[in-house]
Amino acid sequence: MSSTFQAPPVDPALRQRTMRKVTLRLLPFLGLLYLINYLDRTNLSFAAPHGMNETLGLTASTFGLASGIFFFGYLLLEVPSNVALHKFGARRWISRIMVSWGIIATLTAFVPNAETLYVLRFLLGVAEAGFFPGIILYMTYWFPRAERARATALFILAVPLSSAIGSPLSSWIITSGDGLLGMDGWRFMFFVQGLPAVILGVVCWFYLTGKPSEAKWLSNAERNWLQGEIDAEGEKTASRHAGSIKHALKSGRVWACAFVYFGLTYGLYAISFFLPTIVQGFKEQYNTDFSVMEQGFIVAVPFLFGAASMYFWAKHADKTGERIWHLAVPTAVAGVSIPVALYMDSPLAAMAAITICTMGICAALPCFWPLPGMFLTGLAAAAGIAFINSFGNFSGFVGPMITGKLAELTGSQQAGMWIVGGVMLAASIVVISLKKILAEDLKANGER
Repeated sequence: MSSTFQAPPVDPALRQRTMRKVTLRLLPFLGLLYLINYLDRTNLSFAAPHGMNETLGLTASTFGLASGIFFFGYLLLEVPSNVALHKFGARRWISRIMVSWGIIATLTAFVPNAETLYVLRFLLGVAEAGFFPGIILYMTYWFPRAERARATALFILAVPLSSAIGSPLSSWIITSGDGLLGMDGWRFMFFVQGLPAVILGVVCWFYLTGKPSEAKWLSNAERNWLQGEIDAEGEKTASRHAGSIKHALKSGRVWACAFVYFGLTYGLYAISFFLPTIVQGFKEQYNTDFSVMEQGFIVAVPFLFGAASMYFWAKHADKTGERIWHLAVPTAVAGVSIPVALYMDSPLAAMAAITICTMGICAALPCFWPLPGMFLTGLAAAAGIAFINSFGNFSGFVGPMITGKLAELTGSQQAGMWIVGGVMLAASIVVISLKKILAEDLKANGER
């Protein structure tokens, strides 16, 4: 039956011209939205060692709770939010998400105590629920499968770039903004970094287009080809797999992908939330003394290398059509290197190991997200992608709390990082064990 669905023939020049227009129109803007999103989610890590923990009386474990409770709210509403996006359209729903999260992120500047911080972090997760999986779903409306890993990489370059840019930027805002508007530096940072989300949310309402057939910025030939290509791929997937929400949430493939993503995000959030604290700890561990700005630049280095590995590794995956090993290998490398970093005998050696870990995580991420689209379509894709993302991001809830608690009990970050590494290695093993099953989907869609 699946053989009856064939992608329409296409002039290579038409394909190249169309995808170039789509890439330039959508990816820089979507990447900017995600950069702001990820920065608002993780800037707590910059505030913590520079006055917030002391002012609010946060210990390592209560900081872990403040970091992680965001993901509890995020987890609760992720699937309903993505189903709403599928129903109401990306332009309306993404705009709503951004404005609401921007308001809450800005209000974080005025928290009087730890309890209020917990409430606002929970509400921030509720507000942001559906943003990332919504964008991933939205990209399946615009990018054929053969283009998707590289497109995903260009979008989620915002993750390493938000840290690479955000680390020195947040450090500069904390330092130079101390006392402005009567605020401590860390409060001023929350205030300044929350406002762009509100502004871009309004812009989003007018800028995004729902699907190719509605794109006035494409010619008739370009619209017809791209919509036909996307529709043909969707029909082919639907002919092989059921498309209901129930099917998606019961699928073994979906649960396996969810665990793999859990492992990836466990490592990502361990780096994002605790690297500033680890770098600050170099003073005691290695008898060094870095200023706030110097710490910001040091934290940026692994993410700059991660951005490069993300793009070029995804480009290679699209070129070869191979997905499984492109995901499993960097995940395993990251899992091995993250705990080893804390046993190095110098700041340079420690940062080298952390950089290798970050490069592995960043390389794996864009190679992961094309996989769910191989066996999910329509409403099932909306629910399945949201569930995978929410389950994966649950690591952001449990990870910081476990890492913070172990740091409190042992007096170092080493035990927590060993757990992070073990989870990532387990994720790599799951990918390899599913190679045969996932290979069937990849082969049916012309990949391997």
